Amino acid sequence: MEESKTTGVAVRTRRVIAYVVLILVTLMCLFWFYVLFINATRSNSALKRGFTLIPGTALGKNLFNLFHNSNLPIIRGLLNSLIISLCTAGLSTYFSTMTAFAIHAYEFKLKKFMFTFILAIMMIPTQVTALGFINMLRKIKLMDSFIPLIVPAIAAPAVFFYMKQYMEANIPLELMESARIDGAGEFRIFNRIAFPLMKPAIAVQAIFSFVTSWNNYFTPALVLKSDSKKTLPILIATLRSADFLKFDMGQVYMFIALAILPVIVVYIFMAKNIVAGMTVGAVKG
Repeated sequence: MEESKTTGVAVRTRRVIAYVVLILVTLMCLFWFYVLFINATRSNSALKRGFTLIPGTALGKNLFNLFHNSNLPIIRGLLNSLIISLCTAGLSTYFSTMTAFAIHAYEFKLKKFMFTFILAIMMIPTQVTALGFINMLRKIKLMDSFIPLIVPAIAAPAVFFYMKQYMEANIPLELMESARIDGAGEFRIFNRIAFPLMKPAIAVQAIFSFVTSWNNYFTPALVLKSDSKKTLPILIATLRSADFLKFDMGQVYMFIALAILPVIVVYIFMAKNIVAGMTVGAVKG
């Protein structure tokens, strides 16, 4: 009896410690977002006076100055980022899932080599291939276009790997064999059977692909030159590099807050899908 009580106390103690640690980590992660949104409500002069946890009174002024800045096409930049991110997320998840399906469902001589080759591509940094990529775009006249930012995203090794592991855990080969016996074609098997079963994993990777594309600065900065085609990260860098005498820190914080707000909204509304997709694929059924 005493042993069971001691065990119960130990379990409750560990649970309390776990909750305390999780709360502290959560507060540490959210604190910087709180600081960002607080600074977005303060004026440039107030920000220069130092840090405070109390919201300022310049929220409306910062918004007005930001949207009336003739050098920053905010709405256009938002639309550009949205178009590129949505197209990237959709194409990346669909075709990466199709590639994973081919590796998972079919047997062919170069299967192991192709799987290893695709994973090896993950080890190559984007910066290493940037010069050759830009030279190729100049030759085929695709500079200052959204196409080089969307089409290469179809080949996403990280998404492919996750989808492949998820399929191995949750889609048995016997299911596809049964569909073939019933007379279903390969595209129908993929689109009507495999793809719907992958919804939790697809939701996770679509969100991650969207966020990665939304925050991407390096490649768009190399490819996009026209102000009407620039994305939000480029516009933020443009605002940050303004003349020191005209530099408004309140506008910068407001712009950053507006830029990350859609990402926060996506995470809030899709949190259940993220958790479900990560946990279901982690355990082999």
